[in-house]
Amino acid sequence: MRTAQVTRNTLETQITVSLNLDGTGSAKLATGVPFLDHMLDQIARHGLIDLDIEARGDLHIDAHHTVEDTGITFGQAFAQALGDKKGIRRYGHAYVPLDEALSRVVIDLSGRPGLEYHVDYTRARIGEFDVDLFLEFFRGFINHAGVTLHIDNLRGINAHHQAETIFKAFGRALRMAVEPDARMGDVLPSTKGAL
Repeated sequence: MRTAQVTRNTLETQITVSLNLDGTGSAKLATGVPFLDHMLDQIARHGLIDLDIEARGDLHIDAHHTVEDTGITFGQAFAQALGDKKGIRRYGHAYVPLDEALSRVVIDLSGRPGLEYHVDYTRARIGEFDVDLFLEFFRGFINHAGVTLHIDNLRGINAHHQAETIFKAFGRALRMAVEPDARMGDVLPSTKGAL
């Protein structure tokens, strides 16, 4: 089983992430940021990743540190659970619609952090959630998971729909990339011999 548990403690946040890349999509989420929990649930369900996240952060200031550090800790746990990457597909992609919104996410488990994030939200807040924080979440993730990630919201009018299509597509792309490739066997999917 490709599992990991990582705890990150700072003066701003205390976060524990447990995950199973070969799970069923179950999620137990308590970040203190309800809309973030809703988006993390999309990753678990559509990525078939069992995800348990507990976070305590300085929410009396705002949600920035909690959201960013959740992304960091999730990235660390993801990298640990993935292991040596032998026999995986490595690449994943997904297009996901939700009513009028459509997003595309493409990922390469390259070992190199890179992010192309092209999302023009139609409003700055979804309820109490500042949509700028999603960029911080994904930056934290890619820098600590060591992945290249392209996120494009192709269209959308409702900001909630825009965000949800992004996170659903992210989960689906992760699921594809971490899947064992029977034709690859126990080979690392890289001509460099390293990822």
